[in-house]
Amino acid sequence: MPEWHYSYKVRDESKIAKAVIRDVDVSVKDMRELVNAIKGWKLDKAIEFLKRVIELKEPVPFKRYKGKIAHKRGMADKWKWPSGRYPVKAARFVLKLLENVKNNAENKGLDTEKLVIRHIAAHKGITLKRWMPRAFGRATPKFDRRSSVEVVVEEV
Repeated sequence: MPEWHYSYKVRDESKIAKAVIRDVDVSVKDMRELVNAIKGWKLDKAIEFLKRVIELKEPVPFKRYKGKIAHKRGMADKWKWPSGRYPVKAARFVLKLLENVKNNAENKGLDTEKLVIRHIAAHKGITLKRWMPRAFGRATPKFDRRSSVEVVVEEV
């Protein structure tokens, strides 16, 4: 069995809460752009932002994986970046993760109003390998890639 570790080292465990979600069926590229948009935010502000993304009211800036992505109205004013998308599937999983870490912090006795996202990262998960039948008796491989996200919040 594999051993899982966080990619963020913590000095003081008493002021932080952690959560992770592993091997969800979401694009790693969408997940990476979404978590980079909310890194460093207050937890409640990030949760409200994700709810607006799910409702298709506020786009997420796509800065690294930006090929052939259309500009969205109002993005350049807020983000200083014109192109973006609405990664709804990724936003649902990250919203679930942030609510989970908020509950972990509350269970630990931290003040949930003062929580800040210190670390959030998306990683490649497992790859499910299958075969797709093709014409004339051939088959080609079909890869289903998963992603994992980890988050660390700190009380300030």
